[in-house]
Amino acid sequence: MFLNIFNEATAHIRGGKDYPRINGTVTFKEVKDGVMVTAKIKGLPQAKDHCKGRFFGFHIHEGTSCTGNPEDEFANAKTHYNPTNCPHPFHAGDLPPLLENNGYAYMSVLVNKFKLKDILGKVIIIHDMPDDFKTQPSGNSGTKIACGKIVKG
Repeated sequence: MFLNIFNEATAHIRGGKDYPRINGTVTFKEVKDGVMVTAKIKGLPQAKDHCKGRFFGFHIHEGTSCTGNPEDEFANAKTHYNPTNCPHPFHAGDLPPLLENNGYAYMSVLVNKFKLKDILGKVIIIHDMPDDFKTQPSGNSGTKIACGKIVKG
């Protein structure tokens, strides 16, 4: 199932001005049954209470730039990638949340909602709140705190 890698893409994640320590890599590998998405992130804000932990919303957005304005430094990321006009949480860009572990997160998931060619040039966003998987249009996942552009290779 996970053999026959056809294509690969990467997004280098960088935190915004309030979260400059966030950085990492998200890789996208096209495999026979979909796209394997793997995130390796460090520098995430840590939970103050070790019994609670922190979850972060994690989505592919339709924009092509990690730029913005004073109110939203990643405003040009636009909204969740949703080419089939599905309700949240069934957008093609809706991914499982990242779980912070001492400032680090690792997540890997197989997705069949898009092909690699569909997301090249788009951006991936980390939000400061967990996605609630019900609020429209984007899961009430809060402020965009980190961003990376998806590029070939």
